[in-house]
Amino acid sequence: MSKQAVLPLLGQDAACCAPMVREPLGEVDAAELSRMFKALSDPIRLRLLSLIASHEGGEACVCDLIGLFDVSQPTISHHLKVLRETGLVGSERRGTWVYYWVLPEALAKLSALLQTPAVPAEASA
Repeated sequence: MSKQAVLPLLGQDAACCAPMVREPLGEVDAAELSRMFKALSDPIRLRLLSLIASHEGGEACVCDLIGLFDVSQPTISHHLKVLRETGLVGSERRGTWVYYWVLPEALAKLSALLQTPAVPAEASA
């Protein structure tokens, strides 16, 4: 084992770079993240996630989401189920309606993976 100290890059901390840039993804992380990305690759699910996240109060009733798409209610329910099963949204039944909210930790995982390291101005020229 080397006794040399690792010197940090000036102006950057250890959290500056996306995980894929620092080190390869492990098998478990890759499987979990790929399920999330696959769920979001469908335009209806991506739009549903956006609608839920931007809804007043941070949660949306399924009744607020159904009429916004040119698909049936069972199709919307299926898409919401996929978002829930992949860990992107949480849900709770209240009476006859189900309310959905985006899980911040899921967005944080996706965001951290997609962040790119800062490129110095002289390197991009």
